[in-house]
Amino acid sequence: MYLYSYKMDETVTIANVRIANKSFNEVVETIIRWIDDRDPPRYVVTPNVDHIMKLQVDKEFRDVYQQADLILPDGMPLIWASKILGSPLIEKVSGSDLFVKLCERASEGGFRLFFLGGNPGDAKKAKEVLMRKYPLLKIVGVYCPPFGFERDECENSNIEQIIRKAEPDILFVGLGAPKQEKWIHAHYRAIGVPVSIGIGISFSYVAGAIRRAPLWMQKIGLEWFWRLLMEPKRLWKRYLVDDIKFFNLVLKQKFRQTFLI
Repeated sequence: MYLYSYKMDETVTIANVRIANKSFNEVVETIIRWIDDRDPPRYVVTPNVDHIMKLQVDKEFRDVYQQADLILPDGMPLIWASKILGSPLIEKVSGSDLFVKLCERASEGGFRLFFLGGNPGDAKKAKEVLMRKYPLLKIVGVYCPPFGFERDECENSNIEQIIRKAEPDILFVGLGAPKQEKWIHAHYRAIGVPVSIGIGISFSYVAGAIRRAPLWMQKIGLEWFWRLLMEPKRLWKRYLVDDIKFFNLVLKQKFRQTFLI
């Protein structure tokens, strides 16, 4: 069973994952409040269908989720699933949208940001793009670690030192799942940043290195299809083989609920 820091009646359970049922604006205000609180350090995860499927087989990943302070629905399929299960989530809260909005709020509130990860050069380019849009934005560090760094104790110690010295209010980590969530979980207490968030490929979106799906595709739940078109060799198995099993999990959960009633 998963235990989370928000109230049980504010969550919707999908495939044994309790997801916060909050609006996008409520999430933003919650994170801003955590920054003001400063302590304890917290972290946010944004599951999509791929996360849900990985959680079924990866115990370490489940442990990471168990201790997360906020779990948000990143993808329309989770919204659809919640409706099928009779407990509709308010709306999608994607990591990519949250990243951009929090940068906007950081520029207004003077919050300090750190970018970790991303494809080589993308986080730095994202910083340049965001600084042009928000001249008052304080991005106090950008670091792209070498491949395999998560297994290098010296490199991880170095990253912790860099982040602590920069003293950010929000750490955005773009390493892909489950690497980014596992890294955050392993280090968030040591670095002491008020809020850490895994944001996947968001640096590349903002940098313009990878084109995000048009808004109309995002709204009707076809962002996954767009990504498949952009990177078919890398993503075909994830979307067309692994993730399709998600709907079986939802239907089994619906059947159990109906049977219990």
